[in-house]
Amino acid sequence: MATLKNKVDFAVIVCVNKANPNGDPLNGNRPRVDYDGYGELSDVCIKRKIRDRLMEAGHAIFVQSDDKRVDDYRSLRSRAEGELKNVDTKNDKKYREAACKKWIDVRAFGQVFAYKGTGKGGDAGVSIGIRGPVSIHSAFSVAPVSNRISSIQITKSVSGEGDGSKRASDTMGMKHRVNHGVYVFYGSMNPQLAEKTGFSDEDAEAVKESLRTLFQNDASSARPEGSMEVHKVYWWAHSHKNGQYSSARVHRSLEVKVNADVSEPKNIEDYAITLHELPDLKPDIIDGL
Repeated sequence: MATLKNKVDFAVIVCVNKANPNGDPLNGNRPRVDYDGYGELSDVCIKRKIRDRLMEAGHAIFVQSDDKRVDDYRSLRSRAEGELKNVDTKNDKKYREAACKKWIDVRAFGQVFAYKGTGKGGDAGVSIGIRGPVSIHSAFSVAPVSNRISSIQITKSVSGEGDGSKRASDTMGMKHRVNHGVYVFYGSMNPQLAEKTGFSDEDAEAVKESLRTLFQNDASSARPEGSMEVHKVYWWAHSHKNGQYSSARVHRSLEVKVNADVSEPKNIEDYAITLHELPDLKPDIIDGL
């Protein structure tokens, strides 16, 4: 299978309505915001969703979440050792090739295989790094969301501990949500690095589809069905490996801002989406699921 021929840049516009898109565990699981009050979805969060969509499409995934795990391995080490047990860990090149061939997320995002040795039989462990061709930025909201975050206290109808005669501390909790926000994130695919991992044009199409369906089967109490939506995916396929333009210039060509006559945006119609023309490079514009 041929590797990715030409550079690709992409952008995704995400709408959030009454949901917690990415809670911060260091801040009581409140929606992530930066110091200026803009909402944030970490790149790790976005990659997790891409991996889940790829796995649902039948692709083998190395970094599986516990709640969506499709094999019997309980750790990354056990998965690597189980699936690559016939590959010599002392041969870095063969180990990289085998890992990339086995798992699409490894050949897309890269991976560090770093495990301590057991000390038995001279086992020194594994320390092998793979740099992937697909890079993804964190998503940030177009307008500040810190003033649009609601918090409510919740209680259980039964006690999780004790004799049930009185409410215990575990019956109380908090839920947080962003009432409305539009987020944008960007990414790129590098053909030079794709040659090293075997990332192909077919793999790129699989990632493209996962972006369109990013929140399919992702509903939870924090993100009810329909509260997270991909509005548009912009996909710039360059005509050669280095691309006609830098990724920064391509990403800047998409401008999303609140309409001048809107003081408090409440839906996607309150935003102006402008695509500045780049000669000889027009993106595919795909509606979200």
